[in-house]
Amino acid sequence: MGIKLLLLTLTLYLGFIFTQERTITGTVTSADDNFPLPGVMIKVKGTSTGTVTDANGKYSINVSTLRSTLVFSLIGYATKEIKVTDKKAEWNVKLEVSTQALEEVVVTGYDQQTYDREARSLSMSKAKSMPGGGLYAPSPIMNSQVANYNTEEYSTFEENVFHETKKDALTTFSIDVDRAAYSNMRRMINNGALPTKDAIRIEEMINYFDYSYEQPKGKDPVSFQTEISDSPWNKGLKLLHIGLQAKKIPTDNLPASNLVFLIDVSGSMGDYNKLPLLKQGFKLLVDQLRPKDHVAIVVYAGAAGMVLPSTSGNEKTKIKEALENLQAGGSTAGGEGIKLAYKIALNNFIKGGNNRVILATDGDFNIGTSSEADLKTLIEDKRESGVYLSVLGFGMGNYKDNKMETLADKGNGNYAYIDDLQEAQKEFVTEFGGTLFTVAKDVKLQLEFNPKYVKAYRLIGYENRRLNNEDFNDDKKDAGEMGSGHTVTAIYEIVPTGVESQYLAKVDPLKYQENKNLTNEGNSNEVLTIKLRYKLPEENTSKLIEQIVLDKHTAFDKTSDNFRLAASIAEFGLLLRQSNFKGNANYEHIIATARSAKGNDEEGYRAEFIKLVKMAQLLSSKDLARDN
Repeated sequence: MGIKLLLLTLTLYLGFIFTQERTITGTVTSADDNFPLPGVMIKVKGTSTGTVTDANGKYSINVSTLRSTLVFSLIGYATKEIKVTDKKAEWNVKLEVSTQALEEVVVTGYDQQTYDREARSLSMSKAKSMPGGGLYAPSPIMNSQVANYNTEEYSTFEENVFHETKKDALTTFSIDVDRAAYSNMRRMINNGALPTKDAIRIEEMINYFDYSYEQPKGKDPVSFQTEISDSPWNKGLKLLHIGLQAKKIPTDNLPASNLVFLIDVSGSMGDYNKLPLLKQGFKLLVDQLRPKDHVAIVVYAGAAGMVLPSTSGNEKTKIKEALENLQAGGSTAGGEGIKLAYKIALNNFIKGGNNRVILATDGDFNIGTSSEADLKTLIEDKRESGVYLSVLGFGMGNYKDNKMETLADKGNGNYAYIDDLQEAQKEFVTEFGGTLFTVAKDVKLQLEFNPKYVKAYRLIGYENRRLNNEDFNDDKKDAGEMGSGHTVTAIYEIVPTGVESQYLAKVDPLKYQENKNLTNEGNSNEVLTIKLRYKLPEENTSKLIEQIVLDKHTAFDKTSDNFRLAASIAEFGLLLRQSNFKGNANYEHIIATARSAKGNDEEGYRAEFIKLVKMAQLLSSKDLARDN
């Protein structure tokens, strides 16, 4: 009896030891620069236990008190194993960049899909325990079979060229707060491929990031500031940085919202990174709603219909249940869905409130009003109703970026691409006010350069936002909108007077024209004058802000973090677009500049940008090697 009791006690004791767990925490960084790595998958070897690092590279995982091995893996980095054998609770790990690991992503695809499924599962299970950010779910990896059926569509455009100041001193464009091109580019690079050049809209990449501009101090809800310094990729040229800041309104003071969720439930939305991710994203938005806000839900497939009438924001469970019950199937009558959504929005219109349709789709409209031109006409007609349109893109393979951008541009709204739950968190929670509440509409800029200092100039990006100079004073001309707290950044590259540039073609002197100066440049020390026009959301007459700009001759490394970060993103865009104006742009300089401008990076987006540049550098090296 005593022996049996002893054996039982020993068994229970050993079982207790084997089932004991302790928590291991730490930070995963890149070995070459010590920057944090988000999205690293960490598993306890031989078990199903795992987690992923958050936006700042931090992790927490429970392991056995006995011997355990942690396996760290991330696309483009060599997998690393760490034996957790002592009582140390913090294990910081450095991962080495690996060209071979990235090559395996592109060639095989299969193992990386397994990696991706596991990482998504782990990150989604963590979502509820990580309030306020840090959600990360890597994008899916396309293998060669999927890529063969790629029908994604992007509008083709020619990049802006240099204009000589003495012939054309004025330049006018509409602002753009869209960010879809950046997250779409991120999805492609994470999938192991460099983006197609027409998917790169440099202004959307730059404006993906928030900048620390000063809040407007006067009565105007928007203000702007400027900086001038040297161009890092074209020696002798300069960059003009323009930063716009919209007034940030506290959430409690924002007007009531009348929202209509317009959701594509056609068969093409059945993939895990479409309708399932869409539901998760909209639930995050529902959590932000106040009792005075109202939401209706309209869906469309072969036809359109309302699945939830306008419902108060205090009935969150009811709204979420309606979202959860959505299923994908059928063809795509997007035009009919848009018409019904606007009708419901107008039926519940709140005067002085935020009246908005939020369209979520992959853009693959295939019946009814479906062409890009027809959709443009439809939205331009609805725009005059006072209902704004926001467009959220999902998925890959059949994604129709051209239609999505057209809808947002013509619908007085913004356009974002949701590639993972972290991006949904950014769009619906972190930037809730800027996404949904407009503080200034029809915002446009006009610059006049002084030929005494500026020989030629070029606007980087904004190709589809250019306006005729006479449009600046035309209040009937549509332009971009800025939401609460939004920032907008634009960069011009300048050829100073007296500098020769390869980008300026030589033309023989004109025979029948008088050689006149366009301005009274002689006595002026002004480099340029900037004018900004905007309208208040409820008004139809624009207001004017004007400012002169002087060159303070600031060295590039002495400029603000805002200037250097935007410049590094622009340089990256020039490389990805294979721009004719990229000059000496290179990945190493981009990485060095972005590191110097990392600043306060609470959400980890700037660190993630550096990681993407490194991956693009590896992919570019692989492509060059293959071509050779």
